[in-house]
Amino acid sequence: MARLLQVPSKLHPSEWYNANSMQRASTESQKSRSECMTAESWRLVDEIEKTTQKTQSDVNKKLEQRREEIKFWKQELDNKLEQIVHETEILLTFKNRLERALEGCKEPLVIAQKCLLYRQRRVGIDLVHDEVEQELVKEAEVLQRIIALLGHTLEQTNEQIRRNRSVKYNLDMDLKDKFTALTIDDYCASLTNDTPYIIYADNAMKLEGNFVSPEDWIDFSNINVEKADKQRNNSLALKALIDGILSQTANDMRKQCEMVNTAFRNRVKEVKDAKHKLETLLAMVMDETASQEKNIAALKKAIADKEGPVKVAQTRLEVRNHRPNVELCYDTVHSSLMSEVQEITKNIQRQVEMMQEENLWNRLLG
Repeated sequence: MARLLQVPSKLHPSEWYNANSMQRASTESQKSRSECMTAESWRLVDEIEKTTQKTQSDVNKKLEQRREEIKFWKQELDNKLEQIVHETEILLTFKNRLERALEGCKEPLVIAQKCLLYRQRRVGIDLVHDEVEQELVKEAEVLQRIIALLGHTLEQTNEQIRRNRSVKYNLDMDLKDKFTALTIDDYCASLTNDTPYIIYADNAMKLEGNFVSPEDWIDFSNINVEKADKQRNNSLALKALIDGILSQTANDMRKQCEMVNTAFRNRVKEVKDAKHKLETLLAMVMDETASQEKNIAALKKAIADKEGPVKVAQTRLEVRNHRPNVELCYDTVHSSLMSEVQEITKNIQRQVEMMQEENLWNRLLG
C-alpha cells in the first residue's frame, strides 16, 4: 500500500525548460515545413494553371490553324470542282455538236451514193467515167473519212466526260469529308472550360481508326487538285481539237460539194452543147435525107422518062431488021440507032447506080 501511494520522481526545472524548448523548436520546424509546403503547393498550382492555360492556348491556336488549312483546301477543291463542272458542261455541248455533225454527214453520203448508182443507168457511149463520177467518188470517200473521224472524236469526248465525272466524284467526296471535318473542328474550337455538357472521355486517348499523317492528308487533296487540273487541261485541248475538226470537216465538205456541183454544171453544159450539136446535125441530116429522097424521085422519074426513047429506038431497030435482002443495010441510021440505044442504056445504068448510092447514104444517115 505504501508502494502504491509512492510519489513519482520530480524533474528538475531545467529539464522542464529544456522540454518546452524542444517542443517549441519542433513546432516551429513543423510550422516552417508546413509553410514551405503550402508555398510550394501554391506555386505548383500556379505553375500547373499557367501550363494548362498555355497548353490549351496552344491547342486552340493549332486548332485554328487546322481550321484555316481545311478552309484553304476546301476553297481549292471548290474552285476545281466549279472548273471541272464548267468544262464538263461545255464538253457536253461539244458532244452535241459532234453528234449533229455526224448525223449531218449521213444524208450527203446517201445522196452521193445514189447519184453514183443512178448514173450507172446511162447507156452506150454516155456510160463514161467522167469528171462528175470522179468527184462523186471522191465526195463519198471524203464523207466516209469525216464520219470515221467524227466518230473517233465523239468516243474521245465521251471518255473525257467520263474522266471529268470521275474527278468530280473524288472532289465531291473530298469536299464532303472536308466539310464534316471543318464542322467538327468548328465545334471543338467553340468549346471552353465553362461549356456545359463537356465530359471525361478516357477512350479518346486511344488512337483508333485509320489515322493518316498530315503529309498524307495534304497529298490526298493535292492529288485530287492535280487530277482536276490535268483533266481540265485535257478538256481544253479536246475542245480546241473538236473546234478544229468541225471547222476543217465543214470546209472539206463544202469544198468537195462545190467541186461536185461544178463538175455537174460543166457536164450538163457539155451534154447540152453536144445535144444541141446533134440536134443541128440531125436537122441537117433530115434536110439532106429529104433532099436525097427528092433526088431519088427525080432519078426514078428520069429513068422512067428514058423508057420512051429506048423503046422507040429499040422498036426502030427491030422493025428495020425486017428489011428485005440487000435493003438490010447497016447504014448510018442503023448505026445511029444502035448508038442511041447504047447511050440511053448506059445513062439509065448510071442513074440507077446513082440512085442505089443515094439509097445507101440514106440508110447510113438514118
